[in-house]
Amino acid sequence: MAFAASLADLQEEASCPVCLDYLTDPVTIHCGHNFCLFCIHQCWEDLQDIFPCPVCLHHCPDRSFKKNPQLCHLTDIVKQLPTTSSKRKGQEEKPLCEKHNQVLALFCEEDMELLCPQCRVSSDHRDHPQTPTEQAAASHRRKLRSYIKPLRKQIEDAELGREIQVSKSLTEVQWKMKKWRRELHSEFEELNDFLRKEQVAIHGRLLMQEKDVEEKLTQYISQISNHMSRLQNLLSEITEKCSQGDLEFLTGIESIHNRYEHLKCPAVFSYELRKESCNFPPHYFGLQNMMSTFQVDLTLDPETAHPNLIISKDRKSVIYRTTEANCLDHHEAFTSYPAVLSCEGFGAGRHFWQVELRGTGEWSLGVCRNFPSNALIPPRPKDGWGQFQRCTRTWGTGHTGQAMRIGVFLDYELGEVSYYNWNSRSYLYTLTDTFTGKLMPYFSIGPSSKSLTISMVLDER
Repeated sequence: MAFAASLADLQEEASCPVCLDYLTDPVTIHCGHNFCLFCIHQCWEDLQDIFPCPVCLHHCPDRSFKKNPQLCHLTDIVKQLPTTSSKRKGQEEKPLCEKHNQVLALFCEEDMELLCPQCRVSSDHRDHPQTPTEQAAASHRRKLRSYIKPLRKQIEDAELGREIQVSKSLTEVQWKMKKWRRELHSEFEELNDFLRKEQVAIHGRLLMQEKDVEEKLTQYISQISNHMSRLQNLLSEITEKCSQGDLEFLTGIESIHNRYEHLKCPAVFSYELRKESCNFPPHYFGLQNMMSTFQVDLTLDPETAHPNLIISKDRKSVIYRTTEANCLDHHEAFTSYPAVLSCEGFGAGRHFWQVELRGTGEWSLGVCRNFPSNALIPPRPKDGWGQFQRCTRTWGTGHTGQAMRIGVFLDYELGEVSYYNWNSRSYLYTLTDTFTGKLMPYFSIGPSSKSLTISMVLDER
């Protein structure tokens, strides 16, 4: 066994590193390596200043080399010896350059290609960094192994992200659907049998949206699963690649690098829900359009408030409070009738606002140009107050339970103030007059009221 190994070593020493055959006309170059005369001539054929050794890349100063008669004689003797199987096997396992039929002993780091000594000096690779195959394989093996841990981490993160995204998306969709169903159900109850069929239709569309989101979510899960599969396959391929021999390992290495560097995780799952609304009767569409087109945001003016009225900090609500007669805090405050004006006034155009009434008691809503300080009742056109008679109002008694919402629509040029029950989306009535000057919305609470609250409402639906 030892003899066979020694014989194989001897035959290898008598072989040319370029052609892998027995040395023919052996010569020794500056670094001490031996080659066939023809092989070293071929390697240096197109070079001018620097002549690298095909084995160690040592730069020889010139083309000088020495013939080696002793090695030539030794090679002739070795040729007479029987060829060992290991020698034949070694020759078969070493791939040769398809272009130059020389051993692929170098690796181009820029083009990620195996090179033979003659490829190394070609114009395609001459200026590229090159390393011996053993060194290149060790370097890239370390680099690929460094991919293993990040890949495993990416797989774990992708799996965790999938679980979180699925749970969050389903919960959010279900919550939104539940909320919207409650709102829609409330409106359907107010419109009774007329909207029952529409409720079924809208629920069907919501269900379709929900199914659509679920389908998209299923697609997203599939994309994440495919991404994880690609990561797992790449991880397995890299793990297997790292166990291969140098030449086999370096073959196709660029593909693995490119796939790892261009890994792209699927985009974060997103969806857009379309909120459904009830298909209300024709008159409801008119109210909705009026509200969305002409709605204004009003605030109460504390300077005009009766002393028994408490204005909220945001100036959106007023509460009636019974007090003993006392001096007025503001010279413009209404002394006899609990009322307050809006800060905003209108001298033209169309305007819509909503009022929410809670509690029990009398209330009055309208518009006026001014309000007398000694008024005992709300202003009315028939009272003949001159400049103060330009007003309209509604008058009623509040009720307990659900808050009452009243909509007021002012058409200045047409001379109309219309009132709507916003709970039932129904028309109440319209007062007409000829308007001049600036009109101020006003809000009154009857003297017999004890716990009535009037609030401004800005409906953003």
